[in-house]
Amino acid sequence: MKLTSSWLVLDLALTIPAFAECDLDSCLQSTNFKPTPTLFPAPYASAAALSEFFKIILSLFVSRLFTGLFGRKEMRILMVGLDAAGKTTILYKLKLGEIVTTIPTIGFNVETVEYKNISFTVWDVGGQDKIRPLWRHYFQNTQGIIFVVDSNDRERVSEAREELQRMLNEDELRDALLLVFANKQDLPNAMNAAEITDKLGLHSLRSRTWYIQATCATSGDGLYEGLEWLSSNLKRKA
Repeated sequence: MKLTSSWLVLDLALTIPAFAECDLDSCLQSTNFKPTPTLFPAPYASAAALSEFFKIILSLFVSRLFTGLFGRKEMRILMVGLDAAGKTTILYKLKLGEIVTTIPTIGFNVETVEYKNISFTVWDVGGQDKIRPLWRHYFQNTQGIIFVVDSNDRERVSEAREELQRMLNEDELRDALLLVFANKQDLPNAMNAAEITDKLGLHSLRSRTWYIQATCATSGDGLYEGLEWLSSNLKRKA
């Protein structure tokens, strides 16, 4: 701040954390921020008044900037799979960070899971054969599917493939991201992610954005890597 013969000149400087250049540029453009000297007639430029004025201006600017950079997004996730694949264990490991005692899910469980700047609303729907036809009632507005596979259950992996293919043919899910959790990797006879990919026919999904992640629900291994993939791809689609 310096005083000329008739004007008080303030060179506005703002220190912010370093972000990706493209993100910062877009946010600065959205705020119409111009980092140029600001002129005020000297008679009206008391230090106290200007201090309060710029506190307000800077707080508004920073608030808008950080909203652009960190604005919370919401994502509706449908988590399905055959019964006993580990869906409910995964849900509460993500939500609570601990293992809970589960029973077969007859209806659904729903929880909000916060990860980075994404709020995931996760619907865990029962996987028993008699209630799988009810999955379709949860398809509307779903942005991402988590399909959980018991990697140790070699006898039913073909059944899992049939259910996955049937679900992906639904028009309401045509734009949904697909994340496959190859669960129970801690078991000695578990199929690895590459084998599950082949068994489920994932490479045939030409028009679907998909990813497979090896997981262990009880230890939490791989779960957040899956959420990272969902969050990064949600940002690309936004």
